[in-house]
Amino acid sequence: MLYEVREYVATPGRLEALITRFKEHTFRLFDKHQMDLVQIGVTSVGDHSFNEVVYTLRFADAADMERKWGEFIRDPEWIAVFRASEAEGPLVQSMRRRLVDASAFGDLDKK
Repeated sequence: MLYEVREYVATPGRLEALITRFKEHTFRLFDKHQMDLVQIGVTSVGDHSFNEVVYTLRFADAADMERKWGEFIRDPEWIAVFRASEAEGPLVQSMRRRLVDASAFGDLDKK
């Protein structure tokens, strides 16, 4: 199992618009492309507190992740949503991405 952790620091003043884009569009598109959202939240302690969205997606492996992200970013609906939501400027100031390989710890889902 492969987990992708993404941390989006919102452009100042744009956090609510970023959250709205997730709630109104991105979650549904994740479902459409069979992307397994494990968790999502706003950082409340640490760097970028209260101005950062952090979420984790679960994939079978790297090939599964690459295929699903490829389909997602080429989806005409996502392209339209992205353009419309950023018409007044970018929502994300910076993004950090990490891949976490859980295979060394066995299948924790079957505990």
